[in-house]
Amino acid sequence: MIYNEKIAFETAAHLLQINAIKLEPKNPFTWASGWKSPIYCDNRLALSFPKVRDYLMESIAQQVTALYGSDVTIAGVATGAIGIGALVAQKLNLPFVYVRPKPKKHGRQNQIEGIVQEGQAVVVIEDLISTGMSSLNAVTAIEAEGIKVLGMIALFSYGFSVAENNFKEAAVQLYTLSDYNHLIEHATATATIEKEQQETLVNWRKDPANWKP
Repeated sequence: MIYNEKIAFETAAHLLQINAIKLEPKNPFTWASGWKSPIYCDNRLALSFPKVRDYLMESIAQQVTALYGSDVTIAGVATGAIGIGALVAQKLNLPFVYVRPKPKKHGRQNQIEGIVQEGQAVVVIEDLISTGMSSLNAVTAIEAEGIKVLGMIALFSYGFSVAENNFKEAAVQLYTLSDYNHLIEHATATATIEKEQQETLVNWRKDPANWKP
């Protein structure tokens, strides 16, 4: 769910500008899953650009406060959201933890790194939503410790129906700064992509697992 339309378009513009998101309808990427895709997203690149980094931090911080108040702990999903999550927590002067995909195999065998005080609610920060499974795995890990998760805020979502269904089934509230629809609309309006390429991008999102260039 998009919380602010203006921020959605501005976020898309920033991520395209720094090549955190690349659109290549004529020369598709191959994801780790084996899917062919006309888009590749690596929002971690934003950490190297102070103005963009600050914009994303400020936008998420504003939404955390507006949606969930100021008495929360911020949790970043490892590894992509550790940086931006920590920046948001610093901005809001809130506690921060991060959640590993799996518990460590040595030491204290933690999956959650950091301390969440008893009774403290958590807002999860994520960088990218595809199917949503890795993000929801972090929520499961937090809730397994008896900690309440109020919701999740992510930088960007592909808007796959499978992700929407997964979040709905898990009863987790998801907001994103931007998403695929706003990205394509911005890219078309600014001639970042040609009109005929827009159709390719739209068709890919309908069935990404079986899409062929």
